[in-house]
Amino acid sequence: MVTTYFAEGFPYSLVRQISTVFFKDAGASLQAIGLTSLYGLPWTLKFLWGPLVDTYATKRRWLVTAEAVLALLAFTMAAASAHPSALLAASVVFLLVALASATHDIAVDGYYLEALDRTQQARFVGFQAMSYRLALIAGGGGIVALSGLTSWPTAFTTAGGVLGLLFLCHALFLPRLEAPRRSGRELLHALLAPRVAVGAAVVLLAVWALQRLAQLEALAGLRGVLTRLSIPNWIVLGLFTILAVVAVRAPALKRRLYASQSTYALAFVDYLDQPRIGVILAFVALYRTGESFLLNMAYPFLRDIGVSRAAYGLAYGTFGIAASIAGGLVGGALIARWGLRRCIWPFVLSQNVLNLAYMFLALSYRAILRHPELGHADLRLVTALIVLEAFGAGLGTAAFMVFVMRTTKPAYKAANMAIATGLMSVSATMAGVFSGFLAEVLGFAAYFGFTFLATLPSMALIPFLPQLREANPPPRPPGDS
Repeated sequence: MVTTYFAEGFPYSLVRQISTVFFKDAGASLQAIGLTSLYGLPWTLKFLWGPLVDTYATKRRWLVTAEAVLALLAFTMAAASAHPSALLAASVVFLLVALASATHDIAVDGYYLEALDRTQQARFVGFQAMSYRLALIAGGGGIVALSGLTSWPTAFTTAGGVLGLLFLCHALFLPRLEAPRRSGRELLHALLAPRVAVGAAVVLLAVWALQRLAQLEALAGLRGVLTRLSIPNWIVLGLFTILAVVAVRAPALKRRLYASQSTYALAFVDYLDQPRIGVILAFVALYRTGESFLLNMAYPFLRDIGVSRAAYGLAYGTFGIAASIAGGLVGGALIARWGLRRCIWPFVLSQNVLNLAYMFLALSYRAILRHPELGHADLRLVTALIVLEAFGAGLGTAAFMVFVMRTTKPAYKAANMAIATGLMSVSATMAGVFSGFLAEVLGFAAYFGFTFLATLPSMALIPFLPQLREANPPPRPPGDS
């Protein structure tokens, strides 16, 4: 489980963290670098092809195949980065890595749900976050550092070697858990159908062309608009709004989809056809709202009260991440022992109430905010706040991820998980659009008070979540399968 989630985070870091550094070194403009956010589209839209992972081949086959493809793409990037047209080649390869990595994410989450019962899923949920964060550090930090010490071809070759070793490890040792419903050959025939092939090609070309056009100086205005709008997140917000309407207001459409017997359609309609689905979708979409607003303005606030970038990096990037991992591990262990119903309130409160600590900190240092020459904040106090908030966020994340797993249906685990995790981006979209404006209008103290108020809608929905009425089933007897 640790290696699969490390393999999930590592290629994500190659695209989302390393691409910006590589494009800058290759001479791309700052506006074009900002539009590397378009490479995030495959992760936000992965729920659209999640049903294929459940229907064709097995989760293990998808997982291993994706890792082989990712390793080959990393080696391709190593060769392309030494070419005079490196920027053009990179724009294609990074997009392909994003597609393969997003598909790999679906398979890893589905495999996790197949391999473990509910108690085990809760117990090990903290290890998911730990492994993923370590992968981000190894990829976003380690590979970038290696590129600076040596060269980009060497760095990408190393990344390919890491992915290749993960592929070999999983191909040799990962247990086989399920039989395929349909063969991979059937999927290949389906994908080669004219309508599907043309549609996929059009989407890929559109994303690639948009990213390439952004590098033209004549389109500087378009670059600025697209960067501010955060196009990938707004696309997802629109699609999930449609899903919510279908779930709550279109029972006749659901009946027709059931009657169609389409495995693709059933993956969506089966997820939407559960008790209080409107409450579930709203809870998933709103859960991280307060945290997203807080994190967007935490560094600007701390910078204004005299915390240097280096001190913030040490406090958040070292102690904060360690506390977040510890919170996830402790949270998973306690949920496995006591059950989600008993743990969700203390965990959610530990995540959200600490937003008020930022408000009190802003009130305490309001004089420094107005007159920076008066001094700076106590770094020990700031570090303690960051650590406590990160630990609470780890507990809250553990509860949330266990809840999301409980919403999945047995027949479409991977697709359902992709739907739920995609819906999580809605709050980040809202925070990204409004956080700066609200902080400027309200001031930091009132803004951080608002971030706590933004957590109240999701907490108000907790008593109505049907999954919390279910007690944890007893663990499987040893050797039972």
